[in-house]
Amino acid sequence: MTFTKKLILDNDNNSGNLEYESAPTLKDNHLLAALSANELLHFAHHLEIVHLSLGQVLYNPGCKLHHAYFPTSAIVSLLYDMENGSSSEIAGIGNEGILGAALFMGGESMPNYAVVQSDGYAFKVDAAVIKKEFNRNGELHHLLLKYTQAFITEISQTAVCYRHHSLDKQLCRWLLMTLDRLNGRELTITQELIAHLLGVRREGVTEAAGSLQRAGLIHYTRGHITVLNRKGLEERACECYQVVKTEFDRLLPYKKVAPKVSRTPRYADNFTSQILNYHSNEAVTS
Repeated sequence: MTFTKKLILDNDNNSGNLEYESAPTLKDNHLLAALSANELLHFAHHLEIVHLSLGQVLYNPGCKLHHAYFPTSAIVSLLYDMENGSSSEIAGIGNEGILGAALFMGGESMPNYAVVQSDGYAFKVDAAVIKKEFNRNGELHHLLLKYTQAFITEISQTAVCYRHHSLDKQLCRWLLMTLDRLNGRELTITQELIAHLLGVRREGVTEAAGSLQRAGLIHYTRGHITVLNRKGLEERACECYQVVKTEFDRLLPYKKVAPKVSRTPRYADNFTSQILNYHSNEAVTS
């Protein structure tokens, strides 16, 4: 757990005061957004909004999983630490999916860590609930199966990428996949963290990032990356990014929802309000 220890920070796992413009909505997670209104109403009251902090360890290797997470603005990395202290990212999970597939696939645990790579919000659900909902064989069941197939493609393609492609191309792929989950063009992350995620030396990331910056594709300052030319980044990336994206688009044709900007302390959809009210009332009566 050499690298993982570097990421762990003191944090509060509570959702805290969410009454401001960054409060997430159910539509911010693509899987939840793909459910019909009736299915979502049935499932929504089981969900709890939580804030995930940078470095927060959600799962440990071999430990029983107690919750699944539907990220909205947070990104979680599945990391494997080797015996020699090196580590690399197996896959990332953001607003396109769910963390906790082992629960509904029957595994109950995973051999790797799940660590928050980019802080933000997620909807949390108890393990018993996600298994029960999956076993109902309804919309969520079929959606999660298709997501799992796409996720397996991401994991396998990442392994191929690590083995056969240059660091320059790997960095392009990783940047594009991260941008897709952030719905923007700016990332707050250090070169050291990128190096650990890709399982390479920091000097290699510095060189690759410098090459992309000289080409006018990104602008990098300490801990901050802005993508200036996404099309150019896609052209420079290996085929792995498009392979994964095509599979996700084929299996899960999400409808993009334009972000809602509000200066007032209100929630962007009724479902989110219902969840917040449900958990608020539950806390008062407990």
